[in-house]
Amino acid sequence: MPQAVLLDISGVLYEDDQPLPGAVEAVRALQAKGCPLRLVTNTSRLGKAAIHRQLTGMGFAVQPEQIFSAPQAVLRHVREHGLRPYCLIHPNLEEEFADLLDPPAPDAVVLGDAEMRFDYAHLDRAFQLLIAGAPLICMGDNRYFRSHGALHLDAGPFVRALEYAAGSIALVLGKPAAGFFASALADLGVSAEQALMIGDDVAADIQGALAAGLHACLVQTGKYRPGDELKAPTAGLASDLAEAVVRYC
Repeated sequence: MPQAVLLDISGVLYEDDQPLPGAVEAVRALQAKGCPLRLVTNTSRLGKAAIHRQLTGMGFAVQPEQIFSAPQAVLRHVREHGLRPYCLIHPNLEEEFADLLDPPAPDAVVLGDAEMRFDYAHLDRAFQLLIAGAPLICMGDNRYFRSHGALHLDAGPFVRALEYAAGSIALVLGKPAAGFFASALADLGVSAEQALMIGDDVAADIQGALAAGLHACLVQTGKYRPGDELKAPTAGLASDLAEAVVRYC
């Protein structure tokens, strides 16, 4: 049995602003076991406070400190290194990044899922900074996400475009980066081999967790596609979070 559990949020707890069947009860069951939790997400269209409001509105009894997001990891890195980033981010993150917006002489590029801001002008501004030597710091490089029954472009394709154009290598601080999992585990006070990651994204959640030394379980909800389990044969497999909790926790 794991000593701590990391749960992806979108596609595991809910889809299209509705909790998945049995998910609220599954989280409640984990809490009843006294299992320490971290809800880990690459979501960069919402800040931590908004994520918490969204989850509690759906009936999930979680605390803000149980949420660990890629934007938080990026904020920590930028502040620790004293950087002045050009932030190509979603408008919903501007409050969290308020003290970092529009700095004089930017010396880094921070990129999240900027949605409609992924236009020529914004991407070209990032490109100009990158070719001048600024590092590219990303909240994730997921290829796509699922919403309202369809898959949509995430930040990853734009990360790759900037890497290709500028000859840069992005520092990815969200999943599947090992440092992201290490930070979440440090908050929990457990080692990697004592923790279980449950997610729907075989690359970011499952392969990333396994590479970082955690155990992992792939759920067949959210962005799961038939055959994904073949890409991580050592991971557990469950139809949804409720089954994962019963079988692996």
